Amino acid sequence: MRIKCPYCGERALEEFSYRGDATVKRPESLEPSATQAWVDYVYFRDNPAGLHKEHWHHSAGCHAWLEVTRDTRTHEITDVAFAEKGR
Repeated sequence: MRIKCPYCGERALEEFSYRGDATVKRPESLEPSATQAWVDYVYFRDNPAGLHKEHWHHSAGCHAWLEVTRDTRTHEITDVAFAEKGR
């Protein structure tokens, strides 16, 4: 699999580190009433078949955080963009 970094161009998978699901939103509240939201955020993830947005870090390159849209069945990458801050 090859990922097209917006800064560096197309690079081998070995230059990147997978960092997880890009669709998961971190809970805003730190109150005890938000405990279940935090448990869900930390421990529970979907395992989709098909297009999925993922966070990748160009760890052996420019160190950019990327949001990669990848088909989990074929590993085909359909989009790469800079990750949004605050996620």
